[in-house]
Parts: sequence; structure tokens; C-alpha cells
Amino acid sequence: MSLLKSARRIVVKVGSALVTNDGRGLDVEAIERWATQIAELRQMGREVLLVSSGAVAEGVLRLGWAERPKRVFEQQAAAAVGQMGLVEAYETHFRAHGIMTAQVLLTHANLVDREQYLNARMTLVELLRLGIVPVINENDTVVTNEIKVGDNDTLGALVTNLVEADALVILTDQRGLYTADPRSNPDAVFVAEAKAGDPALERMAGGAASSLSKGGMITKILAAKRAARSGAATIIASGREPDVLVRLAKGELIGTHLAPSTSVMHARKQWIADHLRAAGRLTLDAGAAKAILERQTSLLPVGVTAVEGEFVKGEVVSCLDPEGNEVARGLVNYSSADARRIIGCHTEEIEARLGMPDRPELIHRDNMVVR
Repeated sequence: MSLLKSARRIVVKVGSALVTNDGRGLDVEAIERWATQIAELRQMGREVLLVSSGAVAEGVLRLGWAERPKRVFEQQAAAAVGQMGLVEAYETHFRAHGIMTAQVLLTHANLVDREQYLNARMTLVELLRLGIVPVINENDTVVTNEIKVGDNDTLGALVTNLVEADALVILTDQRGLYTADPRSNPDAVFVAEAKAGDPALERMAGGAASSLSKGGMITKILAAKRAARSGAATIIASGREPDVLVRLAKGELIGTHLAPSTSVMHARKQWIADHLRAAGRLTLDAGAAKAILERQTSLLPVGVTAVEGEFVKGEVVSCLDPEGNEVARGLVNYSSADARRIIGCHTEEIEARLGMPDRPELIHRDNMVVR
């Protein structure tokens, strides 16, 4: 049975290849079909948020460029031009069903700042309460490669966690997930059901994205893993399947269904986990790494061998084992300068090193997410 049947709050992500009809311009007929399906979902008592790619791709087409530009300022210009057509198309077709829409443009910075994160959540929840369908995209006109979310599969998962949705539906131009790339491997087997976060999924997810989009199947698998932290299921299905959203909501098993694990991450830890980039890195000795992985203990200075990067107290840093693998990340209690002064210290030595008493932990376990 479809994981969408019992979902009340749903995030739907639509990819560039679908929105722009594989680069031939906005597919207004497809947009109309999705609007019709979402209108029916709302009549069934579901709340829906729409995450849509396509602004840059549409801008590239409107500007007459042969391919997606590589320079950031050209991508930003294309996004600004394309967003106009994208929003107009959604507004027109939802209005035909008596549904108001709202444009919401987010950046990674909005989601890593705790206050902005909570404000974004309250805004989206209020829009849903008012019966409005939020149309969400990354604000490509202002972000740079260093601070962007990067792809809308990831953004869809972040929004799913942000509003505590029950399910994330990723509509793509593929049927779903296969054990190998079916375009090059005739022995590829379709995966109808699996657990989000299963390492085998990441190994089997292959295939590059089209020139118009930025994601591939691997980004969808990682998005499902991220969404599962808040208890959300993920469905990867073809956006060209007739009435796919309505059929899924009625219980039909279409596409690949990735169920979450039984454990749901606390909201604060979920926010920490959703930081895509850490401000710095702490290298741990083998004992500290093992204690965190097996017992989820706090990180004490005595277990740290190196500090990389510049960060201030309260920022998210990554914790690495001696081989350089990330074992955890969390909110650090010390600046990078102070952290360098106390690494290797026992708790009773911290005051002597810093000249004042302070927290015994570099990262408290309540502010840490084990990977």
C-alpha cells in the first residue's frame, strides 16, 4: 500500500526536466495537471507544499542560451528571468481551481539560522492554515555555490523536516529507483519498497542528471534519508504517470517507496542535522570517536587531536574520526581559538588554560547528532 495514503501534510517536489518538458519550455499542460491533482488532494483533506525546480532552466530558454551557464552571476540572472514565468504558470493554474498560491524563496542561510528557521516554519504553517499552497524554490538570484542548498531534492527534504510533513513525494522523469542505471544496464531491477537510509540504496543509485537539472537519483536517496529524520516517508515516482499524486493518496503503490526508520529525531537535533555545511572540523582520537558512535556521549576536549577552520561558540562543527570520516556534528561550546587551547585537556585543566571556568564539554550530547 502507498505510504501516501495516511499522509496528511505532503511536500511535493517537481524536477526541472518535468517542469520544462526536457528543456523545451515550461510544460504548462503538466503544471495544469499537477494543480488539478493537488486540488483533489486538498479536497481529500491533505495539506500540500510544492517545491519546484525550473527557474534557471526556464530563464536559460527565455534568454536563448544553448546550455545552462557555469558562471554564478549568469545562473542568477537566468533564475531571475525564469522565476517570473514559473510563478505565473503556477498561479494561473491553481487559480483555476480557486486556490491561492504563495511564492517562498529560501536559502541555506535561512535554514541554518535558528531564528530564521523558526520564522520560515511559522510562515509556511500559517500559509497552510489559510488554505494557500506555498510554491517553494531556492533563491538562486542571491546565493553562491558556497552557501546554497544545491538541489531541490535536498530542499524538498529540508522543507519536509521544517514543517514536519508526513511524506515527501519526488516527481521525476524516471519510474523510480533501480538496482543499477536501467539506461545502460538491462539487468537493472526496479525497487518498489525499501527503508530510507539503507546504505545499499546509496550504492545502487547512479546516473547523472540532465544538463538542465542539478540532481540525480543519488540526491533523491539522500533526500529520503534526510526526510526520514523527522519520520517522513519518501516516494520517488514519475511525474508523467497519469494522476500519480491522487492515485498514491488513494493507496496505489507507484514508484519507489522509502519508509522511515522507527526512531524520529528530536526537532532541535533535526535542525542541527540539516546544516549542510559545518563551520569547522574537530578530529577525534579513536576512543572518543568510538564513545560517540556507540554510547552517544558528549565530546570532551581530551578526546580531540586537531581543530580546523574558524568558528564562534554556538556554530555547527563536524567531528571526524582519525581516518577523516564524519561521526557526528553539533553545536560547539567554544570558539575555534579557545578550542585549540584546550584540546587534549582533562576537564579540570580547562580553567587553567583559559583563565576562567567554562563548560566541560566541547559539544554536549544534547546538541550533537551522530551520523
